[in-house]
This record gives sequence, C-alpha cells and structure tokens, in this order.
Amino acid sequence: MRILRKANLIILVFLAGSSGITKIILMQQDVEFFGKYGFTNPILIVYGFFQLAGGIMLVAPKTRFFGAIIVAFTFAISAVVLILAGKMGPTIFTFMALVMLGIVIKQTMNEQRKVST
Repeated sequence: MRILRKANLIILVFLAGSSGITKIILMQQDVEFFGKYGFTNPILIVYGFFQLAGGIMLVAPKTRFFGAIIVAFTFAISAVVLILAGKMGPTIFTFMALVMLGIVIKQTMNEQRKVST
C-alpha cells in the first residue's frame, strides 16, 4: 500500500510540475488553447506558477495538504476549459488526476488527525 501511495504522489508531482512549467514558459500549445478562453500570457504564467508551486508542496508532508488543494483547484479549472473545448479524452485524465489528488487530501487529513490525538 505504501508503494502505491508513493507512486500516486510521484505521478501527481510530475503532472503538476510539468503542467506548471509548460504554462510558465508559455508553450505555444498552451498559449493558443487557453488563449481561446480568455487566458492572457500573464494570467497563464501565474496559473502555471500555482501548478508548479502546488506540485512542489506535494513533496513535503507538512505542505502536502495545501499543495494538493492548490493543484486540485488548478486541475479543476483545466477540466472546465477542456469540457468547454469538447476535449473529452484529456478531460477524463484530468478527472482521474483529481481523484488521485482527493486520495492524497484524504490520506493527509487522516495522518494529521492521528498526529493531533
């Protein structure tokens, strides 16, 4: 079970980090795609920064909960944009990542309860 938790976390850190970096460096595909839905370059950079920061926060147990919340929020925004664009394949993967983040949030909450009692 511990291996699955670590694998889940590694995948999420990679997804958040890579998604954030592509937005921060203004990768052409992201600029074009999100630009259709009102994301200007500065907004896209800030959005990417939150994804990257949330991904980094997932690494440390003390910041994991808030990191997961931040990444979940950014992925939820991406899911809405993907739905608006009619991109169901990527939307399904984004929802899978949201479920994985939900697992991290629940596990982190359970661990914090154990520590506080």
